[in-house]
Amino acid sequence: MAPAAARYDAIVIGSGQGGTPLASALAEAGRRTALVEREHVGGTCVNEGCTPTKTMVASARVAYLARRAADYGVRTGAISVDMTKVRDRKRAIVNKFRGGNERGLMKLEHLELIRGEARFTGAHALDVTLTDGGTRAISADLIFIDVGARPSRPDLPGLDGVPTLDSTSIMELDTVPDHLLVLGGGYVGIEFGQMFRRFGSRVSMVQRARQLCAREDPEVGAAVEGILRDDGIEVLLGAEARLVERGADGAIRLKVRDGGGADRTLTGSHLLVAVGRTPNTDRLNPAAAGIEVDAGGFVRVNDRLETNVKGVYCLGDAKGGPAFTHISYDDFRIVQENVLHGGRASTANRFVPVCVFMDPELARVGLTEREARATGRPVQVFTMPMTSVARALEMDETRGLMKAVVDTESQRILGYTILGVMGGEVMTAVEIAMMGRLSYTALRDATIAHPVVAESLNNLFDQ
Repeated sequence: MAPAAARYDAIVIGSGQGGTPLASALAEAGRRTALVEREHVGGTCVNEGCTPTKTMVASARVAYLARRAADYGVRTGAISVDMTKVRDRKRAIVNKFRGGNERGLMKLEHLELIRGEARFTGAHALDVTLTDGGTRAISADLIFIDVGARPSRPDLPGLDGVPTLDSTSIMELDTVPDHLLVLGGGYVGIEFGQMFRRFGSRVSMVQRARQLCAREDPEVGAAVEGILRDDGIEVLLGAEARLVERGADGAIRLKVRDGGGADRTLTGSHLLVAVGRTPNTDRLNPAAAGIEVDAGGFVRVNDRLETNVKGVYCLGDAKGGPAFTHISYDDFRIVQENVLHGGRASTANRFVPVCVFMDPELARVGLTEREARATGRPVQVFTMPMTSVARALEMDETRGLMKAVVDTESQRILGYTILGVMGGEVMTAVEIAMMGRLSYTALRDATIAHPVVAESLNNLFDQ
């Protein structure tokens, strides 16, 4: 006879940026809580996402500035990149962050960290295949899914026959690729493409859509493209990958049909596949619990993050929608408020700020012009190139633009985009104004310290 399932007040599956603080909050509230983690505490953000990538972006920017030193009147010698050192620095910071998370969990009296992979056996029951061997049966009336997502693998002929990199494995390289082929022109492809170009690789990027950052307005996508091309990256838009193979010389050959319908072959030393993310729900067996998922495997939830099964919730990337750390953490706040405090918090109408950590940064909050006009409301659009920003000129960082969309009747800001130096910080200032429901004239007339980049908001809105 199988042993009875261990009973908990709550089970959290996955220790990402929603699951970890939620498990801690539940335990601190006196709920006997199990936190199941199959790999690393901290989830994608700490281990494979934000923390390691932005650490490496910082290294790449130093290499870029060192090569540009003469532009600022500074003399330097030959510039080279030690990828082992870059990787080791990245690993050290990841280990520090991960260790801090683990130590925080271990201090909690009512929390048990179970290392293994969970799989539903019923609506409120799971089997955990333990990392150290064996299985455990656990159950609870409250279950919270935070299993995240992994890099997608496209159905491309020949892909299984060549060595490939994804957003995790590329950060473990100990040498600079001679020629990096990037399949995908989204956030991941752009960040890694520019990063490795700055480390010294030749880079070719293949994007199926007709513009980079396809969700942005066309002129923003074009400006991103211009920056990458200016950095020496080959960009193919409207291009469809048809076949990949490895030659006798070890080189990777990617056959594509470009935007003009012509067939081309790109030859590189390494191939990064960056075509999206796949939810880890296929390992969870949601069907056994009766949990509904969509065609892509993402868990269906309502605006309170409840699944169709009573007492089962989903947070973070596994539910689809914006796959950002700050959204996962806001998911935690919503669930905490509702489950522990009887609140009515909701995802409805929350702001979804976006920041792509290319250089300069691309950041946006709210609607694009295209989205705003689609609502049918009267809008006014303000645009300004970064060449008009005093601080950008002083820093010799004038690439990019900023753009705002305003509701003509209410004078409130509907959306703001910046492709420019310190873009994420300036976008955040605008987001706070939007949260406060301020008129755009409040930013136009604000006394902002000179010459910070955010001071440019005075000029943007004074047109």
